[in-house]
Amino acid sequence: MLARPTLLSLIAIAAAPAMPQASDPLTRPIVTEHTAEWLAPRPPMRVFGSTYLVGFGGLNVALINTGKGLILIDGALPQAAPAILANVRRLGFAPRDIKYILSTEPHFDHAGGIAALARDTGATVVASPRGAEALRTGRLAADDPQRGYDSRFPAVPMVKVIRDGERLALGNTVITARATPGHTMGSMSWSWRACEGQRCKAIVFAASLNPVSTDDYRFSAPFHKAVVAAFARGQAAMRALPCDILITAHADQDGATERYLTKSGACRAYALSSRRKLAERINSEAR
Repeated sequence: MLARPTLLSLIAIAAAPAMPQASDPLTRPIVTEHTAEWLAPRPPMRVFGSTYLVGFGGLNVALINTGKGLILIDGALPQAAPAILANVRRLGFAPRDIKYILSTEPHFDHAGGIAALARDTGATVVASPRGAEALRTGRLAADDPQRGYDSRFPAVPMVKVIRDGERLALGNTVITARATPGHTMGSMSWSWRACEGQRCKAIVFAASLNPVSTDDYRFSAPFHKAVVAAFARGQAAMRALPCDILITAHADQDGATERYLTKSGACRAYALSSRRKLAERINSEAR
């Protein structure tokens, strides 16, 4: 005879992180020196209006309730997919109501979980043209500064392409694709308005803008001029965005301890930080 679970045991089960099945190729763990920090558990939370966070200590994943379905932004690592869906349920939403999954960049730490999330929800995955190419292969692009790591992740066979400035509408929400290349040539940030009664705010979910690369990569090399120029375009686009609330793909971006920023000029500061870091990197390569 099975013992009836107590209230405390039920609470403990509900609070336990969802664990991927070891036999599931789409949630097979990718482990690096940063994994524990990236996937540090955090409770789901409301940001503003119908915008929520369902991610982790080092990686943000956003959820938007449009009234006609849910939109998810990013998917973290492959093994994070079950925990993301568990956080969606803890907010009272059903994963099957996720209609779109938007990708910021085709790197394993942000896109690794997208294949499993798309399979388990039936959602349509959306990315930039270059982002879609990499998602379909599960491999970094040839001109990615981090290509030397050869970091592979579960491929996403079906991806809807969206271009800079195009809009995606669902229910009461319109999300605009904002190309912010550099970190990858296909990086895409996303912006929308959320309201609480008559008070509305512009929210930006920003792709990474860090000049991260393998040790042997040189941003100052003549044949990498296109990447440096892409960074300039991405930084300019980020500076120009209406931005009352900034959510960065890496929650701990620039030493941040908050999961999102509401400081005036947050997007501009994020862009200027990227420009400074890239300049410092190029200068260091000349020494």
